Amino acid sequence: MSDATAAKAAPSTAASNAAASDAVEVTIDGVEVDARPGELVIAAAERAGVHIPRFCYHERMSSVGMCRMCLVEIDTGRGPQLQASCMVPVSPQMVVDTASERTQRAQEGVLEMLLINHPLDCPVCDKGGECPLQDQTMAYGPGESRFVEEKRHFEKPIPISELVHLDRERCILCDRCTRFADEIAGDPLIDFVERGNETQVLTFPGEPFSSYFSGNTVQICPVGALTAAPYRFKARPWDLAQTESTCTTCAVGCRIAVQSSRNELVRCLGVDIDPVNHGWLCDKGRFAYGSVSSPERVTRPLRARSGGRAADIADVESMRNFEPSDWAGALDAVASAVKAARPGAIAVLGGARGTNEDAYAWSKLARTVLRTNHVDAQMGDGLAAELVVGLGTATIDDACNADTTLLVCGDLREELPVLQLRLRGAARAGTTRLVEISPVKTGLSGDAARSERCRGGEAASVLRDLLNGDDPLGDELAGGSVVVVLGRSSVAESADAAAEVASVIADRVPHAKFLVAARRGNVRGALDMGLAPGLLPGRSLSTDPTPGLVAAWGELPAELGCEAAGILTAAAAGDIDVLFLLGADPVTDFPDSVLARLGMAGARTVVAVDTFLNQSTIEADIILPASAFGEKSGTTTNIEGRVSALSELVTPPGSARPDWMIAAELAMLCDADLGFVSASEITAEIAVVCETHADVAGPGIEGDGVLVRGATFEPELPPAHAAPPRDAYSLRLVCNRKLYDGGVTVGMTPALASLRAETALRVHPTDLERVGVESGTEVEVHSERGALRLPIVADAAVGRHNAVLLLPSPALDVGALIDATAAVTDVRIETRVGKEPAS
Repeated sequence: MSDATAAKAAPSTAASNAAASDAVEVTIDGVEVDARPGELVIAAAERAGVHIPRFCYHERMSSVGMCRMCLVEIDTGRGPQLQASCMVPVSPQMVVDTASERTQRAQEGVLEMLLINHPLDCPVCDKGGECPLQDQTMAYGPGESRFVEEKRHFEKPIPISELVHLDRERCILCDRCTRFADEIAGDPLIDFVERGNETQVLTFPGEPFSSYFSGNTVQICPVGALTAAPYRFKARPWDLAQTESTCTTCAVGCRIAVQSSRNELVRCLGVDIDPVNHGWLCDKGRFAYGSVSSPERVTRPLRARSGGRAADIADVESMRNFEPSDWAGALDAVASAVKAARPGAIAVLGGARGTNEDAYAWSKLARTVLRTNHVDAQMGDGLAAELVVGLGTATIDDACNADTTLLVCGDLREELPVLQLRLRGAARAGTTRLVEISPVKTGLSGDAARSERCRGGEAASVLRDLLNGDDPLGDELAGGSVVVVLGRSSVAESADAAAEVASVIADRVPHAKFLVAARRGNVRGALDMGLAPGLLPGRSLSTDPTPGLVAAWGELPAELGCEAAGILTAAAAGDIDVLFLLGADPVTDFPDSVLARLGMAGARTVVAVDTFLNQSTIEADIILPASAFGEKSGTTTNIEGRVSALSELVTPPGSARPDWMIAAELAMLCDADLGFVSASEITAEIAVVCETHADVAGPGIEGDGVLVRGATFEPELPPAHAAPPRDAYSLRLVCNRKLYDGGVTVGMTPALASLRAETALRVHPTDLERVGVESGTEVEVHSERGALRLPIVADAAVGRHNAVLLLPSPALDVGALIDATAAVTDVRIETRVGKEPAS
């Protein structure tokens, strides 16, 4: 796939709305064209259907005129001159000739120069078959070279990171990778070194290209100089099957091109859609496809042996505690457990991993067959479901174009990386002003006009003080458009902390819009489909179902359901007879791992619908293998409510099935019928039942997708309250996410597993000094819930009086410190030699 195909250039929204009266009349190859004011000649020609060859130019980055391949004859009234079309803006009455004899000779000369030292190793180059240099040499080149001298040689390839290899012999110094790293990603870790004939692209000594966005440089490289380690020598472009889909590793919903060879996913490429990702992907989204073909996948139903559930995941890996089953036997056992369950004693956890169709099927199964409202797609680490659905009125474009964008959420670089790229680009371009309130320095702190630190759980108090005092922020927010990016700054604090921020904004800045920074891949879609105790499909409350839903589903259970914490508490008390886990791992992901383990142990029957074994599925009685990304079709919903298509490209391994199909078959065994036999039928039913989703079954779902706005209710916001005071000996625990965390997706992706972050307790240097130990010393961390032993390190990015830990951690049970019922979690630090706790 060529770069031009993978990144479908989309004009900016502002430019596309330019009035016709402002058009600039130019002539390109004899045809009059209405160009936009300030538009570059190369872009105007592209819109007019005239392709000008290029290597260094990229529509999402600044122009540098490095390669000179885009030389064309331009006449501005002083006679035609050869000029780089990527550097010259259009002007009235300009005449451009892209096919003159002088232009052709110039292009031939540029290509001949570029090929002086470029190795002619196309048959063994990973870029072969989709290489712009190869294609343009055939189309515009001289046909032969006059140079017979020895070419320049470098050591090759050099692994400049775990994911990217560099072949300096192939580099044509186009400056694309270095510009992307500096301008877009904000990680200037790759640059030009040496001079003259020895000029080359390289990283700095001892510093790898450790950017979360390094894979983008591979995609935009016009030659084979940068290659992706996971894809090297895997396939040729003409051997690949391809479909366009949506990334689900986080909730941004980036559009991607998914490619496979011999029924195995081998590559993902970013697709440029203007409302969302601009063609960029984070490395987790680009390379996580590797987990789909992992040999650790669950490929057939498993049932716990009569001796009981597994006690250790190592036992599960050897299958000593499980025995294989067929689908008929496994589903019969599940149906028997359901029929034997007490009324109201069935619960469903999870569902954000699947498609909207999966979530709708399980929501319908839970309400109409299982007769329960105990459902929750979140793992206690998000906002209240009513806030996620009811507050979300802003789009990503709104956040990038508001006068002020207020960030009260986790580190977007770690949780929603491409949203961070969009906001960073907007801040640098001056289209928005970022204001941040956070307990730690984030990836956007350097681009924010203002960045305030707070203790965990106290962002609302800081914001209230700023708005109530003489601070100019109040006037700034009152005088212009405002978008609030709202999320959980820490999962060690109650969701009420974020809800209180919404209350403060609603009271003081009522015109503000909210963009809810939900993290899980399709959590917004799962909640829209009713996988929450207080919600039903179509963004309606369970206490006020829409007429269409009542007509389609019939009588609904009247009981009030529990969210994740309530479900696990009930299970621990023995009040849950059947607990379904839909791609959920509460032991790892639920903040309070003690409660999660008690809940798993207390449920009479645990049924896991999942792709992998994890710390929760090892406690299951029955494991049903589910289809993964790329193995099923459907739709997904991103953080702004944009519904886009997911495509099936490969077949699931073994007998794995889509989640919706498992729900439909289980309903049949329970003497019910959900009324659909395909994902497309579910999509059509969603469009009929949910008034808000009436357009999701239409053709607009492809490409940019369909933006679903509004809800049938206004969310109730909690009253103001103060976080419990921190005692003089404690630090406030802040548990945040990392892109490469201890979750199953990263762990089962060979390219990413080695990048998982090590866990250490990070505190401000002043707080470390008060502890009385050196950075790197092992200490004991105590909360009212539990204790851990781990290293402590000084980090100036952490706000005073905070202690920061990664959750989930690949090596430590950080959740053992957190009490899910507490507003915040405070910890004390003790040294191994028995010193007094930190003050």
